[in-house]
Amino acid sequence: MSGRCRVCERDQPRFPAIFGTWPFVSDLRTGAMSGGSGEQALLTAGCAQMHRFYGLPGGAAAGIADSKLPDMQAGWEQAISNTLAGLAGLNMVYEAVGMHASLLGFCPESMVLGDDLLGQVLRCVRGIEVTEETVSVEVIRQACLGGPGHYLGSEQTLKLMQSDYVYPAVADRTSPKEWNELGRPDLLERAIARKNRLLESWRPVIDPVTDRAVRERFRIHF
Repeated sequence: MSGRCRVCERDQPRFPAIFGTWPFVSDLRTGAMSGGSGEQALLTAGCAQMHRFYGLPGGAAAGIADSKLPDMQAGWEQAISNTLAGLAGLNMVYEAVGMHASLLGFCPESMVLGDDLLGQVLRCVRGIEVTEETVSVEVIRQACLGGPGHYLGSEQTLKLMQSDYVYPAVADRTSPKEWNELGRPDLLERAIARKNRLLESWRPVIDPVTDRAVRERFRIHF
């Protein structure tokens, strides 16, 4: 990574550190930390803009939930702060998913749900690409003037299905009729099942020789 440091006005071949900003919000009625608040989301977005102003890579916290469970409150708290962080241009997000009770709790199922959530956030951050190709005037002409009147069979549609859409792993998009026929699947139950499948299929990513060398050098307890 390289760039021009706006503080010393010199070209730097690399950045030796991340500008790590950690401002947190307290609920002034109770004094308790409120990592899932809208105010916290604004602070994180402000941090991202500071990083960009100084021309430095930076990180800040987002995705913290005050909720103690992976429920609707946790969902909106994580979504708001992660989305604002992404749209503000934050380079690195700390605590992006899985953290509850203002960092006093952690939930593996919430990480599974957060995978879907972050996919949607990243799609929002990516935005709408506007070019001569994506405006698709010729495709519109072919479909509307003498064509089928829709784009479902278009080669471009099939291509964009793979590149421009994010398909959730656990979130439900079926119709009410289909959802009822499927036994009314519950989101948290689906997340628990996916978590269990992931844990059962887990395999070490570090080769045994390296793993043994690391364990001999450091006190690792798992």
